[in-house]
Amino acid sequence: MDRFDALFEKYDMNLDACQIQEDVKKILLDQYDKYNQKAIYSQILSMVDITSLNPTDSVKSITDFVEKINKFDTKFEILPHPAAICIYPKFVQTVKDNLMEDMEIASVAGGFPDANTFIEVKVAEVAMAVMEGATEIDVVIPSGMVISGEYEEIYEDLQEIKAACRDAKLKVILETGVLMDPVLIKKASLVAMNAGADFIKTSTGKVSIGATYEAVYVMAKAAAEYNALNNTKVGIKVAGGVSTTEQAVSYYAIVASILGDEWLNPNLFRFGASRLVNALISSLSGSEVKYF
Repeated sequence: MDRFDALFEKYDMNLDACQIQEDVKKILLDQYDKYNQKAIYSQILSMVDITSLNPTDSVKSITDFVEKINKFDTKFEILPHPAAICIYPKFVQTVKDNLMEDMEIASVAGGFPDANTFIEVKVAEVAMAVMEGATEIDVVIPSGMVISGEYEEIYEDLQEIKAACRDAKLKVILETGVLMDPVLIKKASLVAMNAGADFIKTSTGKVSIGATYEAVYVMAKAAAEYNALNNTKVGIKVAGGVSTTEQAVSYYAIVASILGDEWLNPNLFRFGASRLVNALISSLSGSEVKYF
């Protein structure tokens, strides 16, 4: 038995997809209405990593994007601004030079979005993004490595990446829409957390299936077990296709039900999205807003 077989034996791996669906339905039936209120919309807004990861990104477009964020508090003065701005490594310096709000600068790195490159390249890119000013780093576990059970190599790579992050938080993307199997999602979550992830994250947003309620349920359960066994707190980031207030409230209800009130803040719970900000502001104001 290798160390990862031994690790997984400490956790509940008896996961049934149909039962998970039923559990999620019950949570949403019981809890959605409780959280479907404007105070929660506002709280969710403060948890968003507002994102620009487009092939058309440029210094000018990112500068314009940051300027909109700088004007956010003036335009929507009663609302909290998002938690972070997430961009490609090339634009970290642009954001740092122009951002006037007290927000985190999150950079994807490590061969995003599929991470199928050399570990030396991943570490170098992470280190350079941090050097440029990134305070958070989002990296991907290659899905093929999870599917083929290469947990030792995943763990070692993530430990090197974590060291390169220095003081920056590490968010590890599982690409749950590719893994699909709840057991694989849980194993990937556990390996990432054991390697030093500060957050586990659903998706890159670059594949056809992004976040799902069932995947977040499995990740939250894994985090709850891990945190209980290790007396620590690893956060959850939901990303990939989250664009409506209803979706965001549903994810909020799932995380709240499994991890509790302590996780309902930007230090432990994030959403990766841009369209979601427009949806939340529209729900709060009562009229359609297209600011981002």
